[in-house]
Amino acid sequence: MSTAELARARDPDRREKILRAAGEQFARRGYHAVSLAEIGAAAGIVGSGVYRHFTSKSAILVALLDQVMGRLIDEAGQILATEPAGARQLEALIRGQVAFAIDDSYLVRLWQREVHVLPEADRRRLRRLQRLYVEEWVHLLAELRPGLGDGQARALVHAAIGAIQSVASYNSGLPRKQQADLLDRAAWACLDCGLAS
Repeated sequence: MSTAELARARDPDRREKILRAAGEQFARRGYHAVSLAEIGAAAGIVGSGVYRHFTSKSAILVALLDQVMGRLIDEAGQILATEPAGARQLEALIRGQVAFAIDDSYLVRLWQREVHVLPEADRRRLRRLQRLYVEEWVHLLAELRPGLGDGQARALVHAAIGAIQSVASYNSGLPRKQQADLLDRAAWACLDCGLAS
């Protein structure tokens, strides 16, 4: 067994530790201010060990943002496949987005602040994934409010998601449940469905 294989066998979660450490560092200090050595140190490995998993700092950021969009799209797919149609599906999407914004606020900050530093092809691909995710919300909102035009539905969905994700940019000091309830109500108010839970 090679040294690299031995290291991976000892700690199979090393790649995820690198991603988490990098995401937290990027979100806190900014992509350009963080070195691979600092990412390695935060993940508990030497900086050169990062290269066993990623070819560059940019590759780490791409992997992080791919992971974010993959997770949101997978969760949306699961909701649409298992929840009763209409308001229940939209309610579950809102709950999922609220949990993501509160529990992984550093990933929201990372997306908002750093997606622009990616190579153009990665940026375009991630924006396409983002549009697919938003499209699920738009489709459900259009079913609940059939009089809405497409542009109106998109604007309201972006407002709702923006309201939820605003929590990533400050610390309210509120208990998690109270914060989640407020964000849930804010999202429904943006969507203007009269269905706030």
